[in-house]
Amino acid sequence: MRTSARNQFPGTVVSVAHGAVLDEVVLRVDEGFEIVASITQDSATRLRLEPGRAAFALIKASSVIVMVDVAPSQVSARNVVAGTLSQVKPGVVTSEVVLTTAAGTEVVATVTQASAERMGLAAGRQACAIFKASSVIVGVDD
Repeated sequence: MRTSARNQFPGTVVSVAHGAVLDEVVLRVDEGFEIVASITQDSATRLRLEPGRAAFALIKASSVIVMVDVAPSQVSARNVVAGTLSQVKPGVVTSEVVLTTAAGTEVVATVTQASAERMGLAAGRQACAIFKASSVIVGVDD
């Protein structure tokens, strides 16, 4: 599979909670890193999502918010990934930021250059990558 999404995470479905319209899917990417996705019941059924099934999550870099000095309990988004900024690539308008988890998983975000400067984003700084469950696309290989 090839996509334009910078964040492509293969993993295993841990759980599927069925709702009236949307299902909540939890995908384990690596030890200590799980992604929560909200997808329609129809999609969950069509993909045959159930615990133990191999699946992948896609998140556009522009859907990832970077925060510093924040605890996961202070954020309403379901996906808060802590790590260290391993790369900050400045641009004229936008910077590309790479956060690396303790297990070595990378999450890529794009933020405005002004925000990167205001927040003092630099390699080696601790930060969190945050994205809503509704921003996650779930797929399977058949």
